[in-house]
Amino acid sequence: MAHDSFRVHVTKDYLKFSAAHFIAYPGFRERLHGHNYRVSIGLHGQLGPQGYVVDFGVVKKIARRLCEQLDEHVMIPALSDCLTIREEEQSVYVRYEDDDFRFPRGDVVLLPIVHTSVEELAQYLAGELRRELDAEGVGPLAAIEVGVEESFGQSAIFRRES
Repeated sequence: MAHDSFRVHVTKDYLKFSAAHFIAYPGFRERLHGHNYRVSIGLHGQLGPQGYVVDFGVVKKIARRLCEQLDEHVMIPALSDCLTIREEEQSVYVRYEDDDFRFPRGDVVLLPIVHTSVEELAQYLAGELRRELDAEGVGPLAAIEVGVEESFGQSAIFRRES
């Protein structure tokens, strides 16, 4: 039996963010560096009575806000298995083995992920997007896909089924 559905795709010039990060796991740490990330969104679902799957305006507004929250920050994975993170007054201290970092608090975004890889960033953004779409009363959706590109030709797409 056939099951028809739609996939809508959102990618805009403003769905981007520039951020610094490093990947770290026991025994390995990249140098602190940055990327100009681009974000794309795919939403799967049925055609609603209004003639579309989801209002593009709502998706763009939420996605833009999520990108702005990461833009021009150092992304630190708060759930890391090898970083020790301490917040004191206006600073965030990060320790990896023998390396110590001190960042101004306003320059850091602590993310509820283990690594700041594009895979985990895509998963994080998909969860935040889903949460905010739910709060806006958008649904039902069969699946959400979020793609994060860290440089041309290097990206990950995370898909969450509803």
